Amino acid sequence: MQLFYNSRLDNSAQQFVFPADESKHIVKVLRKKEGDILHITNGKGSLFKAEILVADPKKCKVQLVSTEKSIPKLYHLHIAVAPTKMNDRFEWFLEKATEIGIDEITPLLCDNSERKVIKQERYERVLQSAMKQSLQTKLPKLNPLTSYSQFIENAGAQQKFIAHCEDADKAEFKRCLHADKDVIVLIGPEGDFSPAEINLALENKYKPISLGRNRLRTETAAIVACCTVNMINN
Repeated sequence: MQLFYNSRLDNSAQQFVFPADESKHIVKVLRKKEGDILHITNGKGSLFKAEILVADPKKCKVQLVSTEKSIPKLYHLHIAVAPTKMNDRFEWFLEKATEIGIDEITPLLCDNSERKVIKQERYERVLQSAMKQSLQTKLPKLNPLTSYSQFIENAGAQQKFIAHCEDADKAEFKRCLHADKDVIVLIGPEGDFSPAEINLALENKYKPISLGRNRLRTETAAIVACCTVNMINN
């Protein structure tokens, strides 16, 4: 199944026209014609089936014929992670986390951050592409780059964790997770969280965790966290 994305679709829609780039892809590349059925999501949990009315490579017009709602998850996974110095590594995390299953991502600006600017629109496109490729109907929420202290003060969840590299008593992540409960995991930059940041998290009831014996890159640690939460909930 080929999945398309249109954020403006809702149950009140009857017909709509794809933009030129997608129209060309549908008609010229996929060779779709009048009467063929397309699957479209709005990224909000709905899957629409639409019949092609006009197979124009510049303005492909479709008629919506049915709608399905995905079963909502019982938990919300939020990873707050410092963007990596190499942009392609952070994009790799966004892509794989979306495929695995993540609900919300907050890029963090930390004391040791090497990347202090992000490409929000580009990252959004990575998420959209990964959602379509993995045939999901819920687009993860990508928040703007946020200062660490601001995030700590405002974020809340039933389960809050910080993964850091300091020598300290840390619980094994998979052994302190509970299924069907919201989760926030903090992942630091290449230089790790500063001692002050770790202390601030502990003061705000974040539990220090270990993601394994090996020291992991930022993007790898974030993926391991996603996988662990996914396994506990499946």
